[in-house]
Amino acid sequence: MGEEMGEGRPGVAATLRALNGALGRPAALWVKESGARNLRYRDFLAPRAALSAAFPGGQVPPEAVSAVPSLRGPAVLPLRICRQTPAGLAVQVHRPEAFQRLLGPLPGPPAPAAGPRTSCVVLHCPALRSSPAALRPRHLRSVLLADHLAQLLRAQGVDVRLVPALSEERSWDVLRQLRICWPSGSGGSALTDAISALKAALGRCPCATACEQGPGTAEGVLSKVHLKSFVEQQGLLGYDPNLDVLLVTESTLRSLAELQEAVLQCPAKGQSSCCSIVHVVNCEEEFQQQQLDVLWRILDPGAHTALQKHLVCGPVKVTSPSSPIGADQYFQLRKRQMYEASVIKYGELAQDEAWTEVIDTLAVAAIRFEMLSTAHRSQITLDLENNSISTKGTKSGAFVMYNCARLATLFSTFQRAVEQGTYPPLPPVSELNFSCLREEGEWLLLFNYLLPFPEVLQQAAQLPPPSKGIRITASTETVCKFLIQLSMDFSSYYNRVHILGEPFPHLFDQMFARLQLLGAVRDVFHSALATLHLPPLSQI
Repeated sequence: MGEEMGEGRPGVAATLRALNGALGRPAALWVKESGARNLRYRDFLAPRAALSAAFPGGQVPPEAVSAVPSLRGPAVLPLRICRQTPAGLAVQVHRPEAFQRLLGPLPGPPAPAAGPRTSCVVLHCPALRSSPAALRPRHLRSVLLADHLAQLLRAQGVDVRLVPALSEERSWDVLRQLRICWPSGSGGSALTDAISALKAALGRCPCATACEQGPGTAEGVLSKVHLKSFVEQQGLLGYDPNLDVLLVTESTLRSLAELQEAVLQCPAKGQSSCCSIVHVVNCEEEFQQQQLDVLWRILDPGAHTALQKHLVCGPVKVTSPSSPIGADQYFQLRKRQMYEASVIKYGELAQDEAWTEVIDTLAVAAIRFEMLSTAHRSQITLDLENNSISTKGTKSGAFVMYNCARLATLFSTFQRAVEQGTYPPLPPVSELNFSCLREEGEWLLLFNYLLPFPEVLQQAAQLPPPSKGIRITASTETVCKFLIQLSMDFSSYYNRVHILGEPFPHLFDQMFARLQLLGAVRDVFHSALATLHLPPLSQI
C-alpha cells in the first residue's frame, strides 16, 4: 500500500472523488478549503447542509467516517484525520507526506500524450486581416487571447493552427514586441485553387445571385448570398436576427480558403475526432464573422463547418486620449510609463541592453495582464494616464514579474553561498525533512498553488461546447488570476519568513525544506508565464 501511495502526483479532483466515494454518495459533498483561516483547522469539508440533504438527520454512518483516513490511490492525498465539527465533516491532510509527494518531481504542465494528436483546433483571429496601423487595443485583446489559448491548448497535447497567416511581415513589429507568436506566409497555389473551388461552389449555390458589374453594384462584388433563408431553413441557433444578404467579394472567399487550408492541415482530419474552428473576435467584429460562418456552411457543408464556435471578447474602453490610440502607441506608452515607474523605484537606470530587456518585458507583462486577467466577455477599461501604472500594484503583471525575480535572486544568493562554503548544497529530495515546514504560508503555497496547478492549466484550456447557439465561453482569465493570487501569497510569506538563515547545522533542515518548496513555486511561475510568452526575469 505504501508503494502505491508513492506513485503518481496527488491531485484535487482525484482526492475529492475518493472522499465522495468513501461516503457512498454520488453527489459532490466535499469542497477543498483555500482560505488561510479555515486551513488552520481543515483541508476538505463536507458542509453540514450537504450532509443533511444526503443522510437522514445529517448523520454519516460512523464506519464511513472512520474509513476516510485510510483512503488510498496514486493521485489521492494522504489523509490524516476525519471528524465531525459544527461546520460539517472536516478532513486534514497528512502534511509532511503531502510535501514529500508533491515536492519530489517538480510540478509542471503535463507532458503531451505520445503518438498522433487526436484533436485539432483552428483559432481564427479576424482582427489580423486589417493593416498593422489599424490595430487598436480592442483588436489586440482578441489577438493576445488567441495567442495565450494556443499555448494552453498545446500544453494539453492539442494541435493548434492559427489563422490568418500574416502577410507583410516587417510591419507587424507590435506583435513581435508583445511576444505574440503568429505564423506568416502567402498561402501560394493551394490557396488560389481553394478560392477557385469556392467560386465554383458559389456559382452552383441556390442561395446566391450573381452580380453583374453595373453602375449600382459595388466594385469587386461577385455575388449576393441570402444568409437569412439558409439560417431559417437549417434551424441554426444563436445567430443575429439581422443577418440578411451578404455581398461576397474575392477577399471574402480568400478568408474562407485560409480557414479551409488550416482544417486540411489538421492531423485529426479524417479520424474519429474532427477539427474544431474557434473564431476569436471582439464584439464589434462579431456580426461580420457570423456572416462568414454562415457563408462557409453554405459553400462547404462539411462536418468542420458545423463545428464553428465564436469566442467573443467584450469591449475595450480607453478613458483618456481624445483620438483613437493604436496598438503600437499603447505599447510605447506602457513602456515609457514602466521606465518612469522603475526610475522612481530604483533611481536612474543604466541605459544598457539588460535594463532595456527588463523594461520591455515589464511593459509586455503589464499589457498581457491588463488584457487577460478579466473574463473575455467583460468590458475592460484602460486608463492611460501617467499615474495609472506602477511596479507596486498587486493586481499587475509587473508585480508578478517582480516576485518571480525575487525567487531568482533567492536561488542565486543561495548558490553563491554554497560556492563560498557558507552552506552545504541542497541534498536530494529523499533526504529532506518536510516536517520542518510548519508555517501557515508554506501549506498555503503547496495546497492552493502547487497541488492544483496542472488542473488550473487544464481548466484554462477547456473549450466547452456551446450550451445553445454558437457562442462559447472559456476560462481564459484563469492563469493571470492564479499568478496574481500566487504572487500575493508568496510575497506575504517571503516578507514574513527569513529563508536563508544563519549557517548553523541545526537550522539547515528547515532551510533546505523551504528551498525545495520555493524551487517548486519558481517552476510553477515559469510554466504559467510560458503560456503568456513571458520570460522569467532574473532581476528587477
